[in-house]
Amino acid sequence: MRRVVARRAFETAILLLVVSFAIYALIGLMPGDPIDLMISADPRVTSADAARLKALYGLDRPLVERYGRWLASALTGDFGYSRLYGQPVVAVLLPRLFNTLLLMGPSLILALALALPAGVLCALRPASRLDATLNLLAFAGFSLPSFWLALLLILLFSVVLGWLPAGGVASPDGGDLLDRARHAVLPVLTLTLLTAGSFLRFVRAALLETLSDDYVRTARAKGCGLRRVVLVHALPNAALPIVTVVALHMGTLLSGALVVETVFAWPGTGRLVYDAILGNDYNLALAALMLATLLTLSANFLADLLYLRLDPRIREGV
Repeated sequence: MRRVVARRAFETAILLLVVSFAIYALIGLMPGDPIDLMISADPRVTSADAARLKALYGLDRPLVERYGRWLASALTGDFGYSRLYGQPVVAVLLPRLFNTLLLMGPSLILALALALPAGVLCALRPASRLDATLNLLAFAGFSLPSFWLALLLILLFSVVLGWLPAGGVASPDGGDLLDRARHAVLPVLTLTLLTAGSFLRFVRAALLETLSDDYVRTARAKGCGLRRVVLVHALPNAALPIVTVVALHMGTLLSGALVVETVFAWPGTGRLVYDAILGNDYNLALAALMLATLLTLSANFLADLLYLRLDPRIREGV
């Protein structure tokens, strides 16, 4: 077991290293660097000044050498300074990461809390009116554009009913914990509705396949109650594809949060990456993209560990 965990951790680290170089190379190939922007903003800067500044910041070095220097600094926790904010990248990124996690965490938990019982009900009563209704709602949920759903919720709960604020993370005076929770309701609800539908479909499909297996029919023939058959026998064996889908949705939630954060003016990492790329803030964009990659790879690594926990056959075959 420890050997498997160590191997998976090593593979994750290697993949993160490869992805970091790819992201660094793509950002380095973007037209215009901070020195070019400085020249365009100040006509008094001469070509000699530009060459001196590029040599000072290492921008005249080969790409691989620049990446090696960045990696050495990043391993010590130094990701450079943000050009847009004039602060260390870590100081800018960590509060935004916390705000994004405030959206992703509750929305993921709520989506699972809705999808699991609804998927079980659909699997137990296939082709029924309940199954058709829940499937229709699920298709509507993951088919709606995120920005359109967000605007619809703002129109209903903020404009028409006036129950919730339309955007922001808190009131202008700072607000207390309850005020911040009220501001988070609509973006969390948007991400939940967008995610729960696809989770429901996968839970239903996985459980339907498991309920048709021989050991489930044997358990029912021996007199096991429906609740025990579902909770003890069927659902744990149907958990592997569900775990896979949840892990893969971590990256989807990050990308979906960009649109939701923009609509609700929520200061998270998705909006931060967008602003950093448009503003040619290379250090900030690189660190934020690396953080998103790390979260996605960590989710898949946790999914691998859950596989080992849920399926003894995987442990024996390792």
